[in-house]
Amino acid sequence: MTQPCIICVAITGSVPTKADNPAVPVTVDEQVESTHAAFEAGASIAHCHVRNDQGLPCSDPDRFALLREGIRKHCPGMIVQYSTGGRSGAGAERGAMLSLRPDMASLSVGSNNFPTRVYENPPDLIQWLAAEMRTYQVTPEIEAFDLSHILHAIRLHREGVLYGQLYVQFVMGVKNAMPADREVFDFYVRILSERAPEAQWCAAGVGPNQIAVNEWAIAAGGHTRTGLEDNIRLDRHTLAPSNAALVARCTALCEQYERPVATVAEARAILGLEAAA
Repeated sequence: MTQPCIICVAITGSVPTKADNPAVPVTVDEQVESTHAAFEAGASIAHCHVRNDQGLPCSDPDRFALLREGIRKHCPGMIVQYSTGGRSGAGAERGAMLSLRPDMASLSVGSNNFPTRVYENPPDLIQWLAAEMRTYQVTPEIEAFDLSHILHAIRLHREGVLYGQLYVQFVMGVKNAMPADREVFDFYVRILSERAPEAQWCAAGVGPNQIAVNEWAIAAGGHTRTGLEDNIRLDRHTLAPSNAALVARCTALCEQYERPVATVAEARAILGLEAAA
């Protein structure tokens, strides 16, 4: 297993607050500073949300632009991945920032249950977001919360709906969605490798499942995601001191499993992205 491991850091998300963990970065300046530390620790992708002046999730393109500018300035070559998730708006508002042409953007190709609501991704919205990504040459990162999402993503990619190389992230551990189940994880890896051998894949564990899923992914030859969006704790009792600390756990696992950590140049090549300007 010699392929370098790409580490994605989900720096803030739309749910954790400073009351949950004082290390959660909320303002653009805080997010840039936290991303820079995670970049120095080994992350090559920044998964980005933005928040308004009240600290609530929003889809303001101006804030996304400021965040991207700060990341590009302080983290040369780092892959900027915008979130089109549903907590920051509804309908086309969720893709309002795609015209800024980030390197990547998240795309959920199906609906599922979240702890207290339905995460709605109707077919017309999926098609519109995918079309916007194709127009602006933004590579989707498919966030798969269910087996059907993986199979749907494979079909959409073969039909030419999805721009660029197929990149699928298995999201495990969301309450009421797919739990962090090792047998299911192994099945996901096998299904994707058999049906879309050209694809790259990543895995993310939510809450206390984060470190377990990180290890599964790294040991199995895939890529992984960490960060305060997914988990505000190092363990059941200790708050994570930073995004960089969570990235450092992944780099230690890479060393344990003799996986080199991908540089930004290697990550761009693996994902079929243009070299950084």
